[in-house]
Amino acid sequence: MVGRILLAVALGGVIGFEREIKHRPAGLRTHMLVSLGATIFTLISVSFAIDPARIAAGIVTGIGFLGAGSIISTRGHMHGITTAATLWIVASIGLSVGVGQYWIAIISTIVVFAILQIKRVEEKITTKENET
Repeated sequence: MVGRILLAVALGGVIGFEREIKHRPAGLRTHMLVSLGATIFTLISVSFAIDPARIAAGIVTGIGFLGAGSIISTRGHMHGITTAATLWIVASIGLSVGVGQYWIAIISTIVVFAILQIKRVEEKITTKENET
């Protein structure tokens, strides 16, 4: 169980680090804590033979509210949607670790990190197009 907890914190930290360097409100610690929390809830449900589907549904709902709180609408512009999505996916990564699906969690973390890099690629393409 200790290994699962540490893996969940590390994977949440990878995504949180990316958000931290972009100076987003939900950064390293938040993503680590969300992943850890989802893992602990899952471990407890599995250990005590509580319906894991019910716990998973509760995690999804709870994180949905947390994510909704990170979305801000100002003058027709939405901010924080990606942050809400990363909190949601980090919870699912923690849940995956909690049920022992390590490869799903690790590969998902890599894919999410890559997806978050797309904006940098878009910015470089846009800059090059504007220079010509």
